This record gives sequence, C-alpha cells and structure tokens, in this order.
Amino acid sequence: MSEIKDTLQSNLSASQIDARITFHDDDEIMEIDFSNLHLDTQKQVNAFYDRVEEKIEQSGQEQWLFLINYSGCRIDPDAWFAHARRGKTLNLSHSMGTVRFDVSDITRRQIELAAGTDAFDPNLFSDHEGAINRLKSRRSKRVRKIEHAPNYSENEIASRIQFQTDEEIMTVDFSDFTFFHSRDVDDVYDHIEQRVKETNQKWYFLVNYNGCQIMPQAWIQYARRGKALNIAASLGSVRYATGSETEEEIRQRAQSQEFRPNIRNTRTEAITRIDEMKATAQSGS
Repeated sequence: MSEIKDTLQSNLSASQIDARITFHDDDEIMEIDFSNLHLDTQKQVNAFYDRVEEKIEQSGQEQWLFLINYSGCRIDPDAWFAHARRGKTLNLSHSMGTVRFDVSDITRRQIELAAGTDAFDPNLFSDHEGAINRLKSRRSKRVRKIEHAPNYSENEIASRIQFQTDEEIMTVDFSDFTFFHSRDVDDVYDHIEQRVKETNQKWYFLVNYNGCQIMPQAWIQYARRGKALNIAASLGSVRYATGSETEEEIRQRAQSQEFRPNIRNTRTEAITRIDEMKATAQSGS
C-alpha cells in the first residue's frame, strides 16, 4: 500500500479509511495502514475498526492474514485502550495470523505489554518485506473452516423472548447466557427476527444482560446483527445489568456509531427509561 501522509486530526471519512484497507486476495492478506496517523480519541479508533469490520464482511471471506503498518503512527494513552480491545476482538474473529511492522518504540512497548498480559505473539517486524514473508509462511485456515455446532435449541431461545403487547415492549432475557461464537449469535438473532416479523410491528427492546457473557469471537457478529435488528424493528432499546465487560464493549461501539447505549442497573430503571422514550416520542420532541 502506498504511504499516506495525512494525520488524523479529526474523524476520517469512510472513504479515507477504505484507502487504508487493502485485500491481497491471492495471498489471503488484509493490509491495514495506520501509517502517519495520530489516534488520540477512542471514538476515532472505534470508527476505524467499525469500517474494517464492514470491509471484511463485504470481502465475502471471514478469515484473513493481517498485515498492520504502524509506520509513523502515534496512539495516545486515551485511545490505546480502545485500540487494544477492538484489535483483540478483530483478531479472534477474523485473523489467521497477524504481523505488525515499522512499529515505533512507544507503540512497540505498548504492543509487547499487551502481548505479555493477553498471551499472544506480537510478531513485530522492522520492514514490510519481512512481515510479508512471515505471513506467506503461514498455512491458510480457510480450507478447514470451522463449522460450529449449535449450543442452544430453538425452545431454549424461544423461552427467552416475550412480547408485552400493551406496553409495546419485547423483552429479551440473556441472563446467564453465553455467546461462544458467531453460530450462537446467528441462531438467536434468526429466531428473534422471525418472531418480530410475525408481529408486523416495531417494539421497544428491553434486554436483560445479568450474567451474560459475549466471547470476543462472537462480538463482531453480535454487534452486526444487533445493529441490523435495531434499525429494522426497534422503537428504542434499553439494556440493564450488563456487567463491566459487556457494558464497556457496548459503550465503545456507541461512541463511533452515535447511538445512545441506554444502559441501566436494574429492570425498574430500564422500564423507567422506556417510559421516558415513549413520552418523548408522543410529544414529538
């Protein structure tokens, strides 16, 4: 990829981010170019990763070798948490192997620290050629695509969805539920979408996350399917008892996608928030 000289002083447009994402189809490599960017806010980082996830979906391939160019890149402490979190999720969901090159001393130390705490190989190289050669030595995993077995029956999922017709509320009970991978996400959302379609109306979504776990391998598909369902069928969504990890992931994505996370501690507080949303809708303000 040709070197890009601009620095990120404000939000990059989708087309500007697209110019930094290149798919080398023959080598099964996706190259992400952070060169000469100054990432100083979590919103900037989240917007960049949102677009990377969209481009992977558009590519028609779930798995790629990742080549990351950090030449001249600066990531401020305020943005590093989001960068590390979103990068980890992207790797677990779509990477067959990741190599980074032209890493500054500061970024190198940040990556090596994350590698030490998260138990992954940072694969740091000083030049593009060395990084490419390392990736080309990796064996493709596409030929042995994993087909996940379902973890939950249709009845188990159905029992967690209820429609309160008079209140226009669809309650979704994810309490003590674990999304292990994208198959779990698709099974749940396929069921919800069909149930909502049968009602022929939109609903306020009330989602119970008490004890829910969404594994990193499931997060990208969870965010994608949830966003699509909200656009198609939600009058407003309120979440409660999310737990710190789930809450942080929701808030990170809310920053760049510009939606209100509407997270409350209890069901009572969540119902109150829905009542407020109804009142606002009725007043037209």
